[in-house]
Amino acid sequence: MRLGIFGGTFDPVHYGHLLLAEQCREQCALDEVRIIPAGLPPHKAGDKITSSNDRVEMLKLAIGGHEHFSIDERELEREGPSYTFETLDELREEDPQRELYLIIGADSLRDFPTWKHPEKILESARLIVVNRGDQPEPDLVPLTEALGPSAAERTQIVNIPGIGLSSTDLRKRVAAGRSIRYMTPRAVECFVEAQGLYR
Repeated sequence: MRLGIFGGTFDPVHYGHLLLAEQCREQCALDEVRIIPAGLPPHKAGDKITSSNDRVEMLKLAIGGHEHFSIDERELEREGPSYTFETLDELREEDPQRELYLIIGADSLRDFPTWKHPEKILESARLIVVNRGDQPEPDLVPLTEALGPSAAERTQIVNIPGIGLSSTDLRKRVAAGRSIRYMTPRAVECFVEAQGLYR
C-alpha cells in the first residue's frame, strides 16, 4: 500500500491542488492520496483561516467521486500547532506496512530543513517534490547538506504542467467581486458564493 500525504490549508481548494494530487498519484503509482487540511499551520500563525468545516466541505465537493482520493481531518482535531512529523508518526503506527509518501511543492523544499524534526519526517516517509511548469529541477544540495545524502535518496521529483493558481489569489478575486470560474470546481465556486466566503 503506497499512501500519498498531501497537506495544506486548502483555503480554498483549486484545480492546481487537484492536478498536483492526481499527477503524483499517477507518476508515483500511489494507491491513495490522502488530503489532510491543516488546523493551525505553524508557518501561517496569525493568518486568518476559513473555518475547518467550510474547508472540509469544499474539499469534499472538489474530490467527490475520485476513488483514490480521501480526506483526513486529524490535524483539524488536534489542539495547538499542527506538525507534519506528528501526523506521519500516527499514520505509521496505524499501519506499519504502508509506505508513506509526503507530497510537497518545490518551493517548500527550500524550507524543509527548518521544519520541526525533518529527520523524523524522512524516517517515516519518502518525499515527493512537485516541480510546476518549466521551472529548473529543484536543487537537492541544501537538503543533503542539512540532513545527509540519504535525504536525496528518499526524494522523488514529479514534474507537472504549470497552472498559475493560488488560494491567496482566489480569495483576493472573490473579495474584489471578480470571477473564479474554471479556477476551482464549479461546486466549490457555488459553495463560496452561497456561504459568502472571502468577501
